[in-house]
Amino acid sequence: MPAERGRRGDRHLNIANGVTALRIALAPFVIWAIVAGRHRLALILFFFAAITDVLDGALARRFHLESRVGAYLDPIADKLLMSGVFVAFAIARIVPLWFVALVLGRDLYILCAAAILMRTTNVRNFPPSIWGKASTFVQICTAVVWMARNMLGGSALDALAWGMLWPCGAITLWSGLHYTWRGMQLSRAH
Repeated sequence: MPAERGRRGDRHLNIANGVTALRIALAPFVIWAIVAGRHRLALILFFFAAITDVLDGALARRFHLESRVGAYLDPIADKLLMSGVFVAFAIARIVPLWFVALVLGRDLYILCAAAILMRTTNVRNFPPSIWGKASTFVQICTAVVWMARNMLGGSALDALAWGMLWPCGAITLWSGLHYTWRGMQLSRAH
């Protein structure tokens, strides 16, 4: 029994959470590469960070390494990376400020709403919604296209990058509204 309790206590120290920590560690380097104009390096580092996002979940499921620490670290790593990328784009004057404000505003809004729910109810579990996952996917695609545009140039990539801002902004906004609806449902249920 004590050995089993020890294993449960160390459950947050596992390979899946280590891979998530690697994504957190890569984020500042991706951000630096964008701001420094090292577009190829930014895209390569972002690619490796994206792989860690797929890998940590796969490892956790395959080897039953799911943990509360991992459940908290994974979205933090995602937000740190994605928010950091878009802030770096804004600092480097690559994308318009309204777009970055929308992405960051939605994330801050969701964090504040979750904090209020945790303070005023007994809700502690905030699983991502289908619209939240879709928003993250579209944001990743948008970031990759902008990085490729910065690296390769060309009118086709330029048009695609600018064209992706509006759908990405729309789904980001919609996911924020959907989280608001879910938050109201959760607060009524508890």
